Amino acid sequence: MPVETKTRDTGEKPPTSAFVTNGRAGVDSINGTKQMGVFAGGQVYLDPILMRKDITIVHVNFEPCARTHWHKHEGGQLLKVTAGSGWVCDQGEKPRRISVGDIIWCPPDGIHWHGADDGTFMSHEAISFGRLDWYDPVTDEVYAAKT
Repeated sequence: MPVETKTRDTGEKPPTSAFVTNGRAGVDSINGTKQMGVFAGGQVYLDPILMRKDITIVHVNFEPCARTHWHKHEGGQLLKVTAGSGWVCDQGEKPRRISVGDIIWCPPDGIHWHGADDGTFMSHEAISFGRLDWYDPVTDEVYAAKT
Protein backbone atom coordinates (compact mmCIF):
# COMPACT_ATOMS: atom_id res chain seq x y z
CA MET A 1 0.00 0.00 0.00
CA PRO A 2 1.62 3.28 -1.08
CA VAL A 3 2.13 5.98 1.51
CA GLU A 4 1.51 9.62 0.66
CA THR A 5 4.53 11.86 1.15
CA LYS A 6 4.39 15.60 1.62
CA THR A 7 6.83 18.39 0.87
CA ARG A 8 8.40 19.86 4.01
CA ASP A 9 8.48 23.60 4.60
CA THR A 10 12.20 23.94 5.34
CA GLY A 11 11.67 27.49 6.59
CA GLU A 12 9.37 26.27 9.38
CA LYS A 13 10.81 25.82 12.89
CA PRO A 14 8.85 22.88 14.38
CA PRO A 15 9.15 21.77 18.02
CA THR A 16 12.37 19.93 18.84
CA SER A 17 12.84 16.61 20.65
CA ALA A 18 13.53 16.49 24.38
CA PHE A 19 16.41 14.27 25.50
CA VAL A 20 16.73 12.82 28.99
CA THR A 21 20.23 11.44 29.57
CA ASN A 22 20.93 10.02 33.01
CA GLY A 23 19.81 13.32 34.49
CA ARG A 24 19.02 11.63 37.80
CA ALA A 25 22.37 9.87 38.19
CA GLY A 26 23.51 10.38 41.79
CA VAL A 27 20.19 11.95 42.85
CA ASP A 28 18.12 10.30 45.57
CA SER A 29 14.87 8.62 44.60
CA ILE A 30 11.64 10.19 45.79
CA ASN A 31 10.18 8.33 48.75
CA GLY A 32 6.61 8.34 47.49
CA THR A 33 5.18 6.78 50.63
CA LYS A 34 6.46 9.56 52.88
CA GLN A 35 6.51 12.52 50.51
CA MET A 36 3.32 11.95 48.51
CA GLY A 37 0.99 10.08 50.87
CA VAL A 38 -0.79 8.15 48.10
CA PHE A 39 0.69 4.68 48.62
CA ALA A 40 -0.12 1.93 51.14
CA GLY A 41 1.22 -1.42 52.34
CA GLY A 42 4.94 -0.67 52.07
CA GLN A 43 7.53 1.72 50.66
CA VAL A 44 7.34 3.03 47.10
CA TYR A 45 10.21 4.91 45.46
CA LEU A 46 9.92 7.00 42.31
CA ASP A 47 12.57 8.06 39.83
CA PRO A 48 11.10 10.71 37.51
CA ILE A 49 12.35 10.55 33.94
CA LEU A 50 10.22 13.25 32.30
CA MET A 51 7.80 15.54 34.13
CA ARG A 52 5.54 17.75 32.03
CA LYS A 53 1.98 18.98 32.40
CA ASP A 54 0.68 16.74 29.60
CA ILE A 55 2.88 13.65 30.10
CA THR A 56 4.98 12.13 32.86
CA ILE A 57 7.37 9.19 32.68
CA VAL A 58 8.38 7.69 36.01
CA HIS A 59 10.19 4.52 37.05
CA VAL A 60 8.37 3.21 40.16
CA ASN A 61 9.74 0.62 42.62
CA PHE A 62 7.32 -1.11 45.00
CA GLU A 63 8.31 -3.15 48.06
CA PRO A 64 6.30 -6.37 48.59
CA CYS A 65 2.62 -5.53 49.33
CA ALA A 66 3.10 -1.83 48.46
CA ARG A 67 0.47 -0.32 46.17
CA THR A 68 -1.00 2.93 44.92
CA HIS A 69 -4.23 4.44 46.13
CA TRP A 70 -7.14 4.29 43.72
CA HIS A 71 -6.50 6.85 40.98
CA LYS A 72 -7.22 7.83 37.38
CA HIS A 73 -5.39 9.56 34.54
CA GLU A 74 -7.20 12.01 32.31
CA GLY A 75 -5.50 10.71 29.15
CA GLY A 76 -4.72 7.16 30.30
CA GLN A 77 -1.59 5.43 31.55
CA LEU A 78 0.81 2.89 30.05
CA LEU A 79 2.66 0.58 32.45
CA LYS A 80 5.59 -1.67 31.54
CA VAL A 81 6.63 -4.10 34.26
CA THR A 82 10.43 -4.19 34.40
CA ALA A 83 10.99 -6.45 37.44
CA GLY A 84 9.04 -8.73 39.75
CA SER A 85 5.29 -9.24 39.77
CA GLY A 86 2.24 -7.52 41.10
CA TRP A 87 -1.38 -6.61 40.47
CA VAL A 88 -3.52 -4.13 38.56
CA CYS A 89 -7.17 -3.68 39.44
CA ASP A 90 -9.82 -1.61 37.67
CA GLN A 91 -12.73 -0.37 39.77
CA GLY A 92 -15.52 -2.96 39.78
CA GLU A 93 -13.25 -5.73 38.43
CA LYS A 94 -11.09 -8.47 39.93
CA PRO A 95 -7.34 -7.76 40.29
CA ARG A 96 -5.17 -9.13 37.47
CA ARG A 97 -1.65 -10.44 38.01
CA ILE A 98 1.15 -8.67 36.14
CA SER A 99 4.79 -9.68 35.79
CA VAL A 100 8.06 -8.67 34.17
CA GLY A 101 7.61 -7.89 30.48
CA ASP A 102 3.87 -7.18 30.70
CA ILE A 103 2.52 -3.97 29.20
CA ILE A 104 -0.75 -2.63 30.55
CA TRP A 105 -2.91 0.14 29.09
CA CYS A 106 -5.13 1.86 31.65
CA PRO A 107 -7.71 3.79 29.60
CA PRO A 108 -8.47 7.50 30.07
CA ASP A 109 -10.42 8.16 33.29
CA GLY A 110 -10.32 4.46 34.27
CA ILE A 111 -10.10 4.27 38.07
CA HIS A 112 -7.54 1.67 39.12
CA TRP A 113 -4.68 0.71 41.46
CA HIS A 114 -1.46 -1.23 40.95
CA GLY A 115 1.32 -2.56 43.14
CA ALA A 116 3.60 -5.41 44.14
CA ASP A 117 2.64 -8.95 45.09
CA ASP A 118 3.06 -10.23 48.66
CA GLY A 119 6.43 -11.95 48.21
CA THR A 120 8.18 -9.88 45.58
CA PHE A 121 9.29 -6.39 44.72
CA MET A 122 7.79 -4.95 41.54
CA SER A 123 9.11 -2.20 39.30
CA HIS A 124 7.41 -0.58 36.37
CA GLU A 125 7.79 2.35 34.06
CA ALA A 126 4.65 4.48 34.07
CA ILE A 127 3.83 6.82 31.20
CA SER A 128 0.86 8.94 32.23
CA PHE A 129 -1.12 11.39 30.12
CA GLY A 130 -2.90 14.49 31.41
CA ARG A 131 -4.26 15.24 34.87
CA LEU A 132 -3.95 12.68 37.68
CA ASP A 133 -6.69 12.36 40.32
CA TRP A 134 -6.01 10.42 43.54
CA TYR A 135 -8.72 8.72 45.63
CA ASP A 136 -8.91 6.58 48.77
CA PRO A 137 -6.33 3.95 49.79
CA VAL A 138 -6.62 0.33 48.72
CA THR A 139 -7.38 -1.28 52.07
CA ASP A 140 -5.59 -4.38 53.34
CA GLU A 141 -8.89 -6.27 52.93
CA VAL A 142 -9.24 -5.28 49.26
CA TYR A 143 -5.57 -6.07 48.62
CA ALA A 144 -5.87 -9.48 50.35
CA ALA A 145 -8.84 -10.42 48.14
CA LYS A 146 -6.64 -10.36 45.02
CA THR A 147 -5.89 -14.08 45.01
